[in-house]
Amino acid sequence: MIGTRLILVGGGGHCRSVVDVITMEGRWQLAGVLDRPGGNMAGVPGVPVLGGDELIAGLAASGHRFLITAGHVGDATLRTRLASLVTVAGGELISVISPTARIATGALVAPGCFIGHMAVVNTCASIGPNAIVNTAAVIEHDARVAAHCHVSTGAVINGGCNIGEGTLIGSGAVLLQGVVIGDACIVGAGAVVTRNVRSGTTVVGIPARNKE
Repeated sequence: MIGTRLILVGGGGHCRSVVDVITMEGRWQLAGVLDRPGGNMAGVPGVPVLGGDELIAGLAASGHRFLITAGHVGDATLRTRLASLVTVAGGELISVISPTARIATGALVAPGCFIGHMAVVNTCASIGPNAIVNTAAVIEHDARVAAHCHVSTGAVINGGCNIGEGTLIGSGAVLLQGVVIGDACIVGAGAVVTRNVRSGTTVVGIPARNKE
């Protein structure tokens, strides 16, 4: 049975991917999207754009639930701000998890997360609030992904890694076992990270080094 009406906050490409997962999952009645005027929700029939984030308080009061669907391609500020607006308004953030993803026994997924098609969150791993684990990404055992992070398509976070808040892990990047990544970092696409990365740092390459 399709449950409570769901509002997606933030349009664009990531939002369209989330709509596909929601349709497959079949748990939520998709009520619409909140997006800026002139936003990019073309090609998603039947998903109305209701207005901007000024509608959050009223929608929360009427019992709607929310998922932040603004993308994160290097700066988590917008996703963080939108999640705060929902929370301050008394709204509830829910997680959307693809039926093709694997969430292992003992893994923890906080509210407000998106787990894409074919992603794996292995045993005793944890995903923080408002995080994205995108298509075919792997979060191995005992790894920790903090709030507002984006683990991009095909990235591999090996066992015991710790990723700080608001960090972006690029497509196809690999973190070796036990690596610690600080807050607000960017790990470039295809990078192989073999040692810890300080907060606010961008690293690229194989092995990953600070971007000049």
